[in-house]
Amino acid sequence: MTQAELDQQYMRMAIEQAQLAAQSGEVPVGAVLVKDGQVISKAFNKPIANHDPSAHAEMLALREAALAEENYRIPGSTLYVTLEPCAMCSGAMLHARIDRVVYGASDPKTGAAGSVLDIFASKQINHQTSVEGGIMSEECGQLLRDFFKGRR
Repeated sequence: MTQAELDQQYMRMAIEQAQLAAQSGEVPVGAVLVKDGQVISKAFNKPIANHDPSAHAEMLALREAALAEENYRIPGSTLYVTLEPCAMCSGAMLHARIDRVVYGASDPKTGAAGSVLDIFASKQINHQTSVEGGIMSEECGQLLRDFFKGRR
């Protein structure tokens, strides 16, 4: 498989996680963390259910992976997420030494991978993570539009 095909495969898994979030009444964001061609964690947003403002899909996936790896650093991994990460999640990804972040829909309100801020572009940070956005952006964005349309 090409990298583009792999990216779509893993983003589909992240979309499945986002759909679980929507079914739970959470903002539909899903994340999948891959290392050495293996899914090591997957999660969806749970801040409402967990009464935890940090329970974003990315944070939960990082926590699960760190436990599985028995290390808070997860080098050599790629995190797939349906929505552009916020500043909190982006910072955690840098601390975890994630090599690559692939996201679907841009977030014009809180996106920290280029939309509002670009934390990953800072050369002062001691770890550099590559970022690729727009993978399956229409599908990822539609999940969010449908969710918020139903809330209004």
